[in-house]
Amino acid sequence: MVQKKQPEGPQTPALLQILQWSTRPLEFMETCAKRYGDCFTVKLGGSTPYVFFSNPQAIEKIFTTAPNLFGVYSILRPTVGDNSLIILEGDRHHQQRQLLMPPFHGERMRAYGQLIFQIAEKVTSQWTKGAEVTIRPFMQEISLDIILQAVFGLNQGERSQQLKPLLISLLNLTTSPLMFALAFFPALIKDLGPLSPGRYFVQRKQKIDQLIYAEIHERREKLDPSRSDILTLLMSARDEAGQPMTDQELRDELITLLLAGHETTALGLTWALYWIHSLPTVKEKLLKELDTLGSDLDPNTITRLPYLNAVCSETLRIYPILLQTVPRVVKSPMHFMGYEFEPGTFLSPCIYLTHRRQDLYPEPEQFKPERFLERQFSPYEYLPFGGGNRRCIGAAFSLYEIKLVLATILSRFELALAESGPVRPVRRGVAMAPASGVKMVFKGERQN
Repeated sequence: MVQKKQPEGPQTPALLQILQWSTRPLEFMETCAKRYGDCFTVKLGGSTPYVFFSNPQAIEKIFTTAPNLFGVYSILRPTVGDNSLIILEGDRHHQQRQLLMPPFHGERMRAYGQLIFQIAEKVTSQWTKGAEVTIRPFMQEISLDIILQAVFGLNQGERSQQLKPLLISLLNLTTSPLMFALAFFPALIKDLGPLSPGRYFVQRKQKIDQLIYAEIHERREKLDPSRSDILTLLMSARDEAGQPMTDQELRDELITLLLAGHETTALGLTWALYWIHSLPTVKEKLLKELDTLGSDLDPNTITRLPYLNAVCSETLRIYPILLQTVPRVVKSPMHFMGYEFEPGTFLSPCIYLTHRRQDLYPEPEQFKPERFLERQFSPYEYLPFGGGNRRCIGAAFSLYEIKLVLATILSRFELALAESGPVRPVRRGVAMAPASGVKMVFKGERQN
């Protein structure tokens, strides 16, 4: 069979495609998929082919190919740094992943259960009966406080109070459509003078770095191995040669965990509360399941609730927080799906389009948690956290946090949507967020 060089795709100028991808990504992808099928090429990096896939067989091929045959590309490099797990390749990526994995799984992860409950209760205690609240900022406050305490071990001290507004401002800047589009042109996000778009970004990043390095230096001088926060665990870890992580490596991994883990989990919570309160039958079934817990919420019991798990899974299916996986960069010629991919080609499984396949998810526009009770999906059909050796290491922790925070809020409070009609998804950096932030009315404590 004759191999085609690469899949077809739109022939419009690269700059126009970057603008469409930056401002209206769902419409852009859906239009391409309708016209070119489940494998198409777009121009998001000048002349470099950038290929999207929503075919599970193609995704399986990409996820199971030996990692050393791919490089990696990420527009997050200016923010997270060269030592971030997102950026690393080969042996360094494998070694760093081994160091970072333990705190996000098993008993170490479950040790944060009570902390998650406490923070969720503290933040939601700000709500007053009858008031209209915009959910997203509150979910961001919850997830940021959890990250600062679980990852950094920072409680409400001076450094924590300085870091929080700086991180929020950096996040708001990097998730704006303008900065997302500029990320495809790295030279433009440097400090090129008072009017350059990169000045504010660079200044904010420098202030955050000063605080992070100050914390690292202070903790190195007074290292307390008995502490359970992730920074302490990382500082105590050693690689195969017995070497600890450098200050720069710690900084890059910490900023990655802060920005990536905080934003994605907050948006997952926001979308979940929107869907639960949009559909009375879903809310009724979920509350009935949560009521079986009684007044003493146990983290281990909560995480095993089947309908809660189905609701979370469907939330991450219908509007996945990330639209695509980390793009793989072809290092040597590859042949599959009838195509020939030359070195330098970007291959990116598209989470959004895969989750909207009619053959996998009948009525894909409908929110139906039951589909996750009726069958199991392969990691090439359902991939909210990516896959292969690049699957998000914080996936289990994120789901754990989402389930515990939802259980806390839904068991205690009565909420109702304050807006009629569907909420529109909009780009927020690499993620998709509800345009309104989801406005709800807090009706008071729940009466069981």
